[in-house]
Amino acid sequence: MAERPRYESPVERAIREAQERGEFDDLPGAGKPLRLEGTDDPMWWVRQLAEREQIDFTGALPPAVALRKEAATFPESLLDLRTEESVRAVLEDFNRRVKRDRLRPLEPRMPQLLAPTVDVDDLVERWRALRASSQPVDVDPPVTSGEARPRRRWWRRRR
Repeated sequence: MAERPRYESPVERAIREAQERGEFDDLPGAGKPLRLEGTDDPMWWVRQLAEREQIDFTGALPPAVALRKEAATFPESLLDLRTEESVRAVLEDFNRRVKRDRLRPLEPRMPQLLAPTVDVDDLVERWRALRASSQPVDVDPPVTSGEARPRRRWWRRRR
């Protein structure tokens, strides 16, 4: 009895043709065992995907958790700011966002997560101390009036 032709879906046909062309030969990881540690965690594949693809899921965090993570970076994350006023503005904006988050309605069957506000004055003091410790020390003494002044550039002399 003649064998009936078997139905081949377009996906199966594309895979078979790619195998015949040798596109699956010499792939990285071929012949190596799969990494299956930690598979008792129901989200293990998501964690491995995020690690492998270097995906940042901080945008998917609940707002209170994201605010807590942001607060954990203070005052080191503020070192790029130059003035105390800008540091205070960032910290006051953070406290405003925390207070706004507290006004959100509760999610049903979820515990209420609260992010704490930060002490602006304390963090400004810590920012000052960190900034002072990270400033390079000036090794050249300042020029006094009795010493020769450095020459001014010609474009600075023209007015």
